Amino acid sequence: MQTWSLVSICVLLGVVVRWGVSLNSYSGSGKPPMFGDYEAQRHWQEVTYNLPLQEWYVNTTENDLNYWGLDYPPLTAYHSLICAYVAKSINSEWVELHKSRGYESPTHKLFMRATVLVADLIVFIPAVVVYCFCLTDGSSKKKVSTVFCFLLYPGLILIDYGHFQYNGVSLGLTLWGVLALGLGWDALGSVAFCLALNYKQMELYHALPFFCYLLGKSVKLGLMGRGLILLVRIASTVLVTFALCWLPFLSGPGHAMQVVRRIFPVARGLFEDKVANTWCSLNILIKIRSILSSDSQLYLSLVCTLLAVLPSCIRLLTKPSFWQFKLALVNSSLAFFLFSYQVHEKSILLAALPVCLLLNDLPLMAVWFLQASTFSMLPLFLKDGLLVPYVVTSLAFLFFSIYLLSALETCSEDELRLGAYHKLLFCLPKLDLARIVRWKFYISVAVMAAVSVATVALVPPPHLPDLFPVLVSSTAFVHFLGTFIYFNIVQFSEPSSRKSQKKTN
Repeated sequence: MQTWSLVSICVLLGVVVRWGVSLNSYSGSGKPPMFGDYEAQRHWQEVTYNLPLQEWYVNTTENDLNYWGLDYPPLTAYHSLICAYVAKSINSEWVELHKSRGYESPTHKLFMRATVLVADLIVFIPAVVVYCFCLTDGSSKKKVSTVFCFLLYPGLILIDYGHFQYNGVSLGLTLWGVLALGLGWDALGSVAFCLALNYKQMELYHALPFFCYLLGKSVKLGLMGRGLILLVRIASTVLVTFALCWLPFLSGPGHAMQVVRRIFPVARGLFEDKVANTWCSLNILIKIRSILSSDSQLYLSLVCTLLAVLPSCIRLLTKPSFWQFKLALVNSSLAFFLFSYQVHEKSILLAALPVCLLLNDLPLMAVWFLQASTFSMLPLFLKDGLLVPYVVTSLAFLFFSIYLLSALETCSEDELRLGAYHKLLFCLPKLDLARIVRWKFYISVAVMAAVSVATVALVPPPHLPDLFPVLVSSTAFVHFLGTFIYFNIVQFSEPSSRKSQKKTN
């Protein structure tokens, strides 16, 4: 009884933090003509409520796709429609066709913030609680601490409640999929992940680990027996789930293809702002945009992404354990973020989710990465007027996660899975790698703090207007590349001795 009381307090605190962030400004507030992501979400409600379904993704006189046209899969559109019906019942001006563009009022802001919170309470927060209590080791106190730190992750809170999006829905559905696979409910896990993929196409970052884990498990069970039955059941589940999500758009091949073209806009190019990935960082030294054509950039990105994700997926395919699955989720999402096409800075949330799953297993490395991922979005937060929430939530997360999870105490070489590094560094004298990691963590936090202060307090020279955004993205890129290498080495090293990490369903 006491444990669940603590869980309730953690959830309540998570809700309070989210609502506190939501009281600040949001993306594009008072900035016509496009405003920002807040207006995009409101506009989708306007479009889905007033126009027939066949016109949602089509450029018409009533639906100007250049003004925040729908570019997410059908489930996002259905969600917008549900919100629109509620909005219409409160105030019809909120979703009035054309006339509601750029609508801003305190009441509407309260409504929009409430839709994000309700979505989190229905999808994301329950998934976090169930995962931490069903699939993590340790005492009840440690599980409660993991729940609290998971819910306190600043990156997701600042993007969904400050910048304004519904990432908690797709990430929550993915987490339900992970949870179901961890409990051996493979068909239900497939349904949950298909729903996530049909809510946001960026969930493709997680698709290969789901596929390789289920295929590897089927092969392990035997493709002439139980494995074949499992494979057929999962394939049928995936096809039925996709068919139900896309059914209204299957009236003709042209209609479905228009939706596909909207959700995969390859014409936008390789770059998206100053993102902490390989291409933006490399472009500082080598002007890829000038050297390579758009098609060449696309092919280069595709090849590099596949090469980066392949080792992890092959390892998972041959050793389909739940521990390997969690590590593959991290490695796959980081490979896509670092090397894939048209990456936005918010896409780092897709790597942050699987890292959150490791808060109980590798607390220091998880906290370190999650802090760096929040830091990487600093230019976006400053643009949205979220400096104070960024500072408060980042400091709170860093303090509570290190204190509650004993992140700096449980960091011996064995606990950090650093054994493989000695084999790689055999030519050097034996080093105290755990101590080196701790000092690197201290230095890293200090550097991120210093860059954050400099970005806010200093004015860049006129000939280098993007100095601080580039400095932020380059610093974060070094962190992400190091994390990607680390987790790949961990995945290929000896499996953990912990019960939950040995679990093979």
